[in-house]
Amino acid sequence: MGKSKSRKFKRPQFSPNSKHGNNAGEEAIEKVEEEGEAFSSAGDLLEKLQSPSPDIREFACASISRLVQQTQVIPSFLQRDVVRCLGPMLLDKSFAVRETAAGALRNLSACGGFEVCDDMVKQDIMTPLVALLKECSAGFHSNSVPSSKSKDEQKNYTEDVANEAINLLWNVCESSSRAVSVFSKEGLLDVVMSCLERHSENVELAVSAAYCLQTVTEDNPELLCRLTPSSLQVLESVMMSSQSTMEHLLLRTLAAGCVWNLKSALPSSSQAETLSAVMRILSNSLEVDAGQAILELKEQESRRREEGKEREVQPCSDRPGEETGSREGDGMEEGDEETGKPNTSPDNDISDLLPPKNEEVKQATALLSAQQTSLEIIVNMCCSDDPSDDEWEELSSSDESDMCAESSLSECSGVQVLSPLCLSAEIHAALISLLLPEKVLKKTEFPSSAALDTCMKCPAWKSLVKKMHQVQCRALFCLHNMLSVMEGEALGGVVALQAIAEHLSQLVFSQPEIPKEDEFLEAVTSAVRSLLQIMASRNIPQCMSPQQLIGLCEAAAQCSHTSVRVNAIAILGITGSTLAKQHHTADKLQMIGSFLLQVATKDPSLVGTGEALDALFDVFADGVEAERAARHIKLLPALRTLQPVFKAKMRKEGREKYSPDQLCVLDNVKVNLRRFISYLETLEKKPSP
Repeated sequence: MGKSKSRKFKRPQFSPNSKHGNNAGEEAIEKVEEEGEAFSSAGDLLEKLQSPSPDIREFACASISRLVQQTQVIPSFLQRDVVRCLGPMLLDKSFAVRETAAGALRNLSACGGFEVCDDMVKQDIMTPLVALLKECSAGFHSNSVPSSKSKDEQKNYTEDVANEAINLLWNVCESSSRAVSVFSKEGLLDVVMSCLERHSENVELAVSAAYCLQTVTEDNPELLCRLTPSSLQVLESVMMSSQSTMEHLLLRTLAAGCVWNLKSALPSSSQAETLSAVMRILSNSLEVDAGQAILELKEQESRRREEGKEREVQPCSDRPGEETGSREGDGMEEGDEETGKPNTSPDNDISDLLPPKNEEVKQATALLSAQQTSLEIIVNMCCSDDPSDDEWEELSSSDESDMCAESSLSECSGVQVLSPLCLSAEIHAALISLLLPEKVLKKTEFPSSAALDTCMKCPAWKSLVKKMHQVQCRALFCLHNMLSVMEGEALGGVVALQAIAEHLSQLVFSQPEIPKEDEFLEAVTSAVRSLLQIMASRNIPQCMSPQQLIGLCEAAAQCSHTSVRVNAIAILGITGSTLAKQHHTADKLQMIGSFLLQVATKDPSLVGTGEALDALFDVFADGVEAERAARHIKLLPALRTLQPVFKAKMRKEGREKYSPDQLCVLDNVKVNLRRFISYLETLEKKPSP
């Protein structure tokens, strides 16, 4: 139904596995006990939190931390009020108890999902968490050291506790607007900035803080008004850091994302320079060949082992994440890098939540996370501010377009704000000058087969396979948005657009069968759709045949995600509209029309049905070839049969399942369906062409 909406990335929420009930949680605990783990039941562990012995309290927190990584165990702990039991432990007299308690709550929030995080906030986890974070921040600069510990030991313990607490804060802020409001009102911005300031000494803590800050600064005008020049200076110092490790590359990328979120608060005198620095960081991140880097890191690991420099593997620590030295997340698609042991059940695989187990995997993970984050930032740069990112993207129907409203942040505390139009022009120029379209296109390629084979052969490296595919999908979404908002000439003109078409054709059709992974299908159909739109508008020939596109759309039609099916329908609508203007295309139009009719009749969603009908209106609106094809597939009687069914379904499901904006578009489709049937009836009276 018109031009596709550019994609904007929101961080995905964790989703608890609902297949297991409360009994499954108890059974999981029993299973752990049967396998020889020295764990008590959930009730016993929570009772141990009240022990006068700090060692027992630490043991209980660590045991809970490990158990809640099995999602089927979580309900049994929630029934026993685990959040209220662990909350006070964040302020325990023992630093070890504080760290393990924060780790347990962190794992609970990561593996429990949106509802658990929201419930944690409702149970007032923010009160002790805020107190702990402020105490940690004060401890960074404190000269008072307990006599039992050296100054360095005390500092490190404070930072370890802060890292767990920051990750917990990040998780709940991702899931709860109430937590974000508390973050703003309690002045936690200063706490997070104090963690970022330690990037030279503790990059792990700084990365955790940067992830958290990127989350809370997104679409948060309340926080924007509380921003101080010193906060911007901290971010600038991080962006200007020169360390060459992949972790520091990730940190700079995250800082660039924070600055982009805060762009409206930048002084106009320095905004252009700052945003130019943001773009350079993103460009530098995408320049790295991840496949080659992974192979080099694997060789580095092999040399280290051969030279006997590998440190003896330590027993698994009770404290979450301690055995790895890395606790930061990757920021994406199905979750963050969380600490702890994997759940071996295939239905509850949280292997991607695990931190890397050696330095080389840690660096490779940081590189892929930096590239994924860079692509997501560019996706959002090339995205219009729609009322809702989750709405049906087809708000622009045949008679209704440009319904999306611009949103803007007001000036805060007298800070001068650069106009969005000027900002857009600068970003556009930076994208072109830094060759970012070419770099993004390069990342849309399938991951290096050599790197994939290397990672698949080694269990410790296997988690990188999923991350490499995530980078590819983010790049395809990025290409989709660039095609949606940039002029064809800016992308290289006709030759470049045809080259992109060849590239996407190779991605989709060079395999023995079309890949059916949901995320890949959504990403590639979005990119193909945007490309076909721009090529059709300029009458540029493209290399994908209708038969190939129907094959892609047949795969997409089996996807449970409505957005994938909508993309597929739009692809055929664009292709059919182009063919209808050409000669001797009736056979191809018949194939497209038959497919669209099938979708309009069988798609489970009114959104899919409406999109298919709108595509039929466009394809068969005019032309001798279209008339001939319409008669052959009996389009008129098919639409007459569908019309009352569509109306009835709208009356039955409309207001219950769809938003007002979606209903507005569907009403428009209903009106156009009546008009189109009348048009076909008029054609029916004419002699066959």
